[in-house]
Amino acid sequence: MHEYCHRCGGELAASVGDSPFCPHCGSPQIYLQDYELQSNGEEQSNGAEGDTTGAMPPPRPQQVEWKTAIRCALLVAVVAAVLSVLSARVQLVSPLTWLWTISGSMITLALYQKRKPLAWMDAGIGARIGVVVGLALVSCLAVAMAGAGLVARFGLHNMAGFDAELTQTLHAQVEKAAATTPEPPDVVRFLYSPEARAGIMLAGFAMVSGVLLVLSTVGGALGGFMRMRRKVSA
Repeated sequence: MHEYCHRCGGELAASVGDSPFCPHCGSPQIYLQDYELQSNGEEQSNGAEGDTTGAMPPPRPQQVEWKTAIRCALLVAVVAAVLSVLSARVQLVSPLTWLWTISGSMITLALYQKRKPLAWMDAGIGARIGVVVGLALVSCLAVAMAGAGLVARFGLHNMAGFDAELTQTLHAQVEKAAATTPEPPDVVRFLYSPEARAGIMLAGFAMVSGVLLVLSTVGGALGGFMRMRRKVSA
């Protein structure tokens, strides 16, 4: 049976003898059988498995201890909500309320690092915690304002002055706008309705919430940069 070179196609001698190479192109004519390749692969895989313990690698350490961070953020937000309710009754508390609310991210980071003194801290982590603080502040302030409004309107019945002042301000703005750009009577009538007043209040609160969220994020990033750490808590 004639055999041919796999490279040049030349005919090989009947007996290769001592030279396992093609006499025409010099290509080696040695092949490994499939079962030899499979056995070698199994031996290598068994050896690799023997070198490992079989256990899963340990998880990466968390950069933020979120349970502690959320607790600190909620504490700061609850204090801000209480101060906001008090400032509606006592005007002297109003500056303290704004100062506490604006610096909420800084206060939260201080409380967080007091409980986790070796926790990793940088501007990115501070910004992430600042977002949580902003959301907590917006939520707690919304609940506090809504609860205080319900008690004042239906319990104490002392919202008449607020409604009159809001209506007067709205009418003045509508009349000023109508003087420059006249509006149809239906539009003016809608702007004087209670629904329009409620929508204006909600839009104002949404705008304030957005500003507060941005300030909390920026304040958290700045606070995280100032409190930068190079260690990770155990």
